Order: sequence, then structure tokens, then C-alpha cells
Amino acid sequence: MINFPSNNWSSIFQQALELGLFQNSIAKLDIEKSEGKTIFPPINDIFRAFDLCDFDQLKVVLLGQDPYHGAGEANGLSFSVHEGIRTPPSLRNMFKELKQEYPNFNAKRSTDLSDWAAQGVLLINSVLTVEKDLPASHAKYGWQLFTDFVISEISNKKQGIVFILLGNFAQTKIPLIHIHKHKIICAAHPSPFSAHRGFFGSDVFKKCNAYLKESGENEIVW
Repeated sequence: MINFPSNNWSSIFQQALELGLFQNSIAKLDIEKSEGKTIFPPINDIFRAFDLCDFDQLKVVLLGQDPYHGAGEANGLSFSVHEGIRTPPSLRNMFKELKQEYPNFNAKRSTDLSDWAAQGVLLINSVLTVEKDLPASHAKYGWQLFTDFVISEISNKKQGIVFILLGNFAQTKIPLIHIHKHKIICAAHPSPFSAHRGFFGSDVFKKCNAYLKESGENEIVW
């Protein structure tokens, strides 16, 4: 049984439930579990991003595509892995960029980005689950019906949110966002395949904090 967040996201989850936006996804997970397949992240972490980032405190949305598919990697937060897990290449490149933007940044900081979530950064993937060792295996499970709804609801109900969209896939979500109400920051994906084509040197984290400061909000301590 998947536990839904009981915090200030509950009304959005209730709407999504009434609209039938993730029942198909959950039904497919139940089938895979009955077949003995290994699913990441662990079932109790599927909605961890919402548990750790309260809707009322939300400042930033950092969107990923789908969870890491290696054993022990996915922890329910986009780009994040638990402490002690080898740093994935995309996260390593994010830390490299942060070191360029903020020379005092500790590039050996925890790989678990839950401290970002606690400051109001929603770290979600568009697809919330994956089968072990099969990247994008759940891309057609219907999760995007739910996550697109979440992005739209954030856009409609909030003001001045920073959407950090890294890579072409994340940038397909721009039509869901009211561009005059929010700040959209785009750059290449931090993957080793694309980081040198527009992620490194993009100053995405500084741009985010500059907007938050101008809006009278506390900057994120990355």
C-alpha cells in the first residue's frame, strides 16, 4: 500500500485521486510486485519529495526525468541518492557547477538532497518509478498524468516559483507553467552526455537565488 502525503499536498493528491491520474500507475506496480520484479525507489519513498517539501514553503521545482535504476540509488528525490551510495554522474556534475558558481561550496557534501527539500525545493521526477536496471522502463505507466497535474497546480495556485528545467525533456513542461507568474530557468541536462553543451557555466543555481532574493525570499543554501 502506497502512503500519500498527509501534509499540505493532500488536497492536490485528493484531486488527482478523484481524476484517476495515478491509479493506473499503481495498478501496474502491483502487477510487477506480484511478478517478483524489483522497483525503485522503495514503495514508501515514491512520494518522498512531497513529504519533505511542504507545499506552503515551496520556492523551487527541480524536475528530473525518471529515477535512478541501479540498486540502492533512487531515494524519491530527483538527482539525489542516500549517503554512502556512489555519486551518480549527473549529481557529480551538479556539484561541479555549484563549485564554479559558489567557490565556498563543499563538493563533498551529502549526496542526499533532503536539505534542499527542507528549504522549499521540490525535487521530483516526471516518472516516479523504474524497474531495476531498466532505465525508463516505466515511462509509459502513466505517471506523467499525475506529475504534469502537479506542475499545473503549482503554477495555478502559487506565485513566484522558480522552475529549473534541465534538458530537453524537462523543458517540454514549459506550456504547463504560467510564464508571467513564475521564473523559468533552462539549461542543458547535467548528464555527462550533455553537461558540456550548456549546463556547465549556466549559473542556474545563482540565477535561482537572485530571483528569490529579488522576490524577498530566503536564498537556497545549496
